[in-house]
Parts: sequence; structure tokens; C-alpha cells
Amino acid sequence: MFSTKGLLRCVAGLVLGLVATGAWAAGAGVITHLSGTMSVQRPDGSVRILSQKSEVQPGDVLTTQNDSYAQINFTDGSAATMRPNTTMKLEAYSFNKEAPQTDGMFMRLVKGGLRTVTGLIGKRGNQDAYKIGTSTATIGIRGSSGDTVSCSTDCGSLPPGTYHTTYTGAYIMQNEGGNQLIGEGQFGFAQDAGKLPVLLPGDPGLNLRQLPFTLGIAGGVVGGNANQECVVR
Repeated sequence: MFSTKGLLRCVAGLVLGLVATGAWAAGAGVITHLSGTMSVQRPDGSVRILSQKSEVQPGDVLTTQNDSYAQINFTDGSAATMRPNTTMKLEAYSFNKEAPQTDGMFMRLVKGGLRTVTGLIGKRGNQDAYKIGTSTATIGIRGSSGDTVSCSTDCGSLPPGTYHTTYTGAYIMQNEGGNQLIGEGQFGFAQDAGKLPVLLPGDPGLNLRQLPFTLGIAGGVVGGNANQECVVR
């Protein structure tokens, strides 16, 4: 038979296990909209197909297929929409309402396009806590919304590299060559990790405005009409 002390140990272990499981299950974010097919490779190497309401964890490598879009809402109130043929790794994510100093989010855009709207991370505590990494530049976010595209051989008629446009607020594109502030309505480009990012005279032909659903936070909408929500084109 179990002694009282042994039973207490078992109960304590069970409670700790449930807490740990709950913390993992809470995740970094949830897929709120999905059109097409999206897969994830977990840190343990396992691969699975995701669906709407699937959770996203730090370390996940997320991939959308051709003609597929996915929107992820994160626990800090930020959101990201992945375009077709996009691969993004959530390198790091930390958000604690009671500890702003521990905030951190780093998304690595391996290829494709990503529309982002910021939440609390980067708006409180460390302003450099929210970043997007690509092969040619790192993009810092300041209470903003915008589109980032990273391409190497699938750029069509455009030169390969990292493109970004800002809708609201400001983004900072930086690499070994230096920093470039990208304000509202501007387009930035980083062709090489060693060259200073530059501002383009206008849209080089990215045509980023159309999405099958709008991306907004707390009722706000970026790049579309609220009536378009979750309508697949």
C-alpha cells in the first residue's frame, strides 16, 4: 500500500505534470483562418498537417502549399498571415503579461510572404523584442503592420532578395550594411546581407494587397474590407 508521504508525492507529480502540459498546450498562437493546406515540422522532427484552431509552438517550421493561406493569432494580440508557398520558422516566442522584460518573438521567413500586425510584444519593455529574419536582412517592428517577402529563385521578374512595405507605423530593415527605416507607404529592399537596404521609388510589382481574408487586430483591418473576412477568392 502507498504511504501518506508516497501518495502526496504522486499527487504533486500529477499536478506538476498537468501544469506543464497546460503550459505547452497554451502554445504561442492559434491558426484562426486557413485556406488550402498547411503543414508543420515540430522540433522533434515529426511532420503533420494543420487545420483551423491548431496550435503553433516555438520551434515549429510552418509551410503553406500552393494556393494556400493561413492566419495565426498569437497570445500577445499580434497576428501573421502566411501567403502561398511560404515557409516560416517560429524561432522564439515568449509572452508573460506580468513580465514585459521577458517578451520576445522572432520569426524566420525562409521563403514566401508574410503579413504582420504587431501586438504587445515590442510595444512594452524592449522595443527590439519583435523581429522577422530573412536571408538578407532582419526586420524590426514598431507597433506596425506590413508585408514582407523573401525570395531567391521564385521572384519572377524581380531581383532576388527581401522586400518589405509598411502599412502603419514603421519597420526597420537592418543587416551588415546598416539600417533602413521603412515608413508608411514605403517599400524597402535588401538584395544582399552585406549591402545597405534601400528604399524603392514605389511598388516594384509585388501586388500584395489581395488576401483571401483580411488581417486585423481588435476590429482593425489591414489591406481590405471587414466584410471580406474569411472569404476565399
